Amino acid sequence: MTDRELISMAVSAMENSYSPYSRFPVGAAIECSDGTVFTGCNIENAALGSTVCAERVALFTAVAAGRRSFRRIAITSNGSSYCYPCGACRQVLVEFAPDIEVLCARADGRYVSYRLNSLLPLAFTSASTD
Repeated sequence: MTDRELISMAVSAMENSYSPYSRFPVGAAIECSDGTVFTGCNIENAALGSTVCAERVALFTAVAAGRRSFRRIAITSNGSSYCYPCGACRQVLVEFAPDIEVLCARADGRYVSYRLNSLLPLAFTSASTD
C-alpha cells in the first residue's frame, strides 16, 4: 500500500467525523504489520474530556481486533495545515509502536512523514518504571 492510498483511507474516514464543537473533522488510517488497515475519525462530546481523536479510534479498533504490531498511521483534516497527532495520541501510539511512521496530511493532499520517536522524544513507556 502506498502512502497516498493510506492517506486516502484516512480522508474517507474523516467523512464520518462527529465534530460539531470544533468543526475540525479528522480522519486516521493505521496500517498493521500484516497489511490490514483500520480507520477512525474524531468523535466529539459536549463534555470535551470525553472526546476521542481519530488516531486513538483507529488504534483502539485495531487492538480490539487483536492487532498489536503497526507500520504506519496517516492522519488528515480539512485544514490548510498538516494534521499532527496530539500529545495524548502520541502517548497512546508509543505504547504499541514507538517507531511507527506518522504521515501528517492536509486538505490539499500534501503530507509530511515522521517517526513517532521524533515527535515524542524521551517518551514515558513501561521501561520507564524499571
